[in-house]
Amino acid sequence: MPDFTLDTKETALLLIEYQNEFTTEGGKLYPAVKEVMEKTGMLENSSKLLEFCREKGVTIVHCSIGFEKGHNEISNMPYGILAGVKEGSAFEIGSTGHEICDAMKPKENELVVKGKTGLCAFQSTNLDFILRQNNMKNVVLGGFLTNCCIESTMRTAYEKGYKVYTLKDCVGATSLAAHEAAIEHNFGLFSVPTTSEEVKEALITVA
Repeated sequence: MPDFTLDTKETALLLIEYQNEFTTEGGKLYPAVKEVMEKTGMLENSSKLLEFCREKGVTIVHCSIGFEKGHNEISNMPYGILAGVKEGSAFEIGSTGHEICDAMKPKENELVVKGKTGLCAFQSTNLDFILRQNNMKNVVLGGFLTNCCIESTMRTAYEKGYKVYTLKDCVGATSLAAHEAAIEHNFGLFSVPTTSEEVKEALITVA
């Protein structure tokens, strides 16, 4: 049993970059994350948690990253992870790779973040506005990449005063070692590390 509870009316499930580029065979980054995805079962775990949260009335927030053709949003001299995104023309808006995968597709009444072109889901987007407009206090994080967009978003959510819960079994990275190191050494500094099953048990409806 988890040692915490989550009020369904104050909790958002934030799903980061469950896009075909990562999740689906043929995606440009699928080969890089395949090992971790298969080892952890993160996509299946995420899909089951999404359905559970829908049934419980939890606020669902989908957050994709996307770039116009040519990736002109990124510097002409990029470095680090965004260099690979630009050079590989990944997450191009309008492409199949940019689309959210079938298992995690948003439903009509769910919230979709606009404007993500960087690592942190808060930076350059309307995420903070969405969460505050819906009176969210708790943020449950899942998606890609464990040690990149997930960790960056986790840190900012922590700084902004949200209670952050990061799903160890619903995240994936391009390296198993980096994935495990982030969970072991960083998750507990900026969030409550947890699992999809613990979140299911923790969700309660307060009258």
